[in-house]
Amino acid sequence: MIEFDRRTFLKATSLLMATPFVPTFIGMKKTKRLLAFSTLGCPDWDFQKITDFAAEHDYNGIELRGLLRQMDLAKCPEFSTSQNIAATLSVMKDKNLAFVDLGSSANLHIADGAERKKNLDEAKSFIDLAQKIECPFVRVFPNKLPKDKTKSEAMDLITSGLLGLGQYAKGSKVKVLMETHGDVVWTEDILKIMQSAFNDNTGLVWDITNMWSITKEPPVEVYQKLKKYICHTHIKDLKMIDGKEHYMLLGQGEVPIFTAIDVLQNGGYKGYYSFEWEKLWHPEIEEPEVAFADYSKVMLEHFNKGV
Repeated sequence: MIEFDRRTFLKATSLLMATPFVPTFIGMKKTKRLLAFSTLGCPDWDFQKITDFAAEHDYNGIELRGLLRQMDLAKCPEFSTSQNIAATLSVMKDKNLAFVDLGSSANLHIADGAERKKNLDEAKSFIDLAQKIECPFVRVFPNKLPKDKTKSEAMDLITSGLLGLGQYAKGSKVKVLMETHGDVVWTEDILKIMQSAFNDNTGLVWDITNMWSITKEPPVEVYQKLKKYICHTHIKDLKMIDGKEHYMLLGQGEVPIFTAIDVLQNGGYKGYYSFEWEKLWHPEIEEPEVAFADYSKVMLEHFNKGV
């Protein structure tokens, strides 16, 4: 063993500190790209199959949008008691997975008092559950705007709903995210809502395809205006056939989805790229075994091209 006296050590150290730092990438891990899928795509899988498949196919997270067709997650056995929640979280930890978003069915645009309260109460119950299972986000959304209200009145309903839910989540580690959905897919409308409702407990789910399929706004321009608010993404692809939307495996449709993915990555987005395969609503599309395996493969290949 070669020994160094204190003087030699200090001299060597000073030389190292004076040398400009040049990063070396040998042996360093590549930047981690976070992949998730929504359980909307596997409505007939139980929790074990979901987590097994996710771990096997290089996913990092799971977005919960129902389990075994039960959309009220609090009624699912995995979350019905404190003991069950602890066991569920243990499974997730063992498989290096995280819950990344809870997809509620809460609508923000509804004006009717009783129906509005019902929707907002559902969102609040999802916020409570998200806090218990260490999930950072709860998704809510606007849909078709009420015909008996002006657009301005409907936008105010959405804004106030999001603000109220953000206030409810205050003090927790949960953010309430409005998805770009329904009639609220134009960038300027979304921007108007978020400028009024954005705070530490609110944000945005950028569903790229929901927007582009209607507006055809370039993803680069959309991102530049909305990037401040984007906390989570929904990734999917589609093609128009005979005037109707048909969901396709990633890269096989006509959505500029990889342009959007690249602008997210290059813009410093650190969140999940969550595959929303709408199998529950469209049973005719590919089975989850095919679609989920394809998604992780295609996404990782795409990311690796830029390394």
